[in-house]
Amino acid sequence: MNPSGRPSGIPAARTGIANLPLHHGRAPRWLFERMVKLAREIVIAVVSDYGPEEMLRRLADPYWFQAMGCVLGYDWHSSGVTTTLCGALKEGIRGLETELGLFACGGKGKTSRRTPTEIENWGEHLSLNPVPLVYASRMSAKVDSAAVQDGYQLYHHTFVFTSSGSWAVIQQGMNETNRYARRYHWLSARATDFVNEPHSAIAAESRGETLNLVAAKSLPARDTIGQLTLSEKPEKLIAELKHIKTLSLPARHQLTVADLHPDSIGRILVSAYERQPADFERLLGLRGVGSRTIRALSLIAELIYGVVPSYRDPARYSFAHGGKDGIPYPVDRETYNKSIAFLRGVINRSRIGREEKNNALRRLARFGESRR
Repeated sequence: MNPSGRPSGIPAARTGIANLPLHHGRAPRWLFERMVKLAREIVIAVVSDYGPEEMLRRLADPYWFQAMGCVLGYDWHSSGVTTTLCGALKEGIRGLETELGLFACGGKGKTSRRTPTEIENWGEHLSLNPVPLVYASRMSAKVDSAAVQDGYQLYHHTFVFTSSGSWAVIQQGMNETNRYARRYHWLSARATDFVNEPHSAIAAESRGETLNLVAAKSLPARDTIGQLTLSEKPEKLIAELKHIKTLSLPARHQLTVADLHPDSIGRILVSAYERQPADFERLLGLRGVGSRTIRALSLIAELIYGVVPSYRDPARYSFAHGGKDGIPYPVDRETYNKSIAFLRGVINRSRIGREEKNNALRRLARFGESRR
């Protein structure tokens, strides 16, 4: 563990956010079965030619991810592309994980909560230390639910990693008010900080003001929030929070205190004070510290100590086989089946070519040894 409390050797970067209309329902079985098959062939092709790290990089690119969802025949603008594509990917590589060097954990709803256990199981199988991977999974979810408060509640979390320890996260939150879902992408290779500008490219249709404590502009706020839990006794912080609830606040939703309950937050602050987290990241990682605790501390830092965090929304923002909802046209099943068969044939021929090349190299090596 390094001084921030993060296990060493786990660089982190959120690579993008995508906003999508919130659609309910699920892909029909006939379509999902084809998505699984085509996803399998695409992953095999990418990993065979470029390696598993390249597959992570592509999954962490919100544009490439969206394009793959379209190629698989899902709705181009639907929130369901995230959960369905991740499900098809996980199912598609099932049984091939060790061969590919690529492993998918988590998923939607209750499945997302099994992510740490799945990572640990694979770690035992691979003799790979799972601690940094579990930490990356947990902290990426913490950042997008508590450090970035944009009105979206996480309900999907997929963690994909390689046997070398590189990883990518695709997670999604929903906003029942505006009927949109927002997808967050992370990639381990882009940066080394979970709480300072962890993203590099973001796609979004719906934007708004957001309490963004991972913006570079929020560094003074992060430092102040971290110091509050170290130096200020919980009783004083609770008194300040109760006073804040009586103030006339600016008309922006990030400063709403109606759902902040000082007494319940007080228990978390007592626990944090006793644990003495070294900095904002360590504080954010504490069990029980969620969006309300972070917002309460941010309010105190801003309104009492004059440290203003960023309220900039971090969001910045193909059809091959049709779409599930018939847009731009119904899924062409015959063409879909031909695409799967064609790609599988290409991959099989490529495999044969590589095997012949490897056999030739081995024969050449043996010939060289026999001449010595």
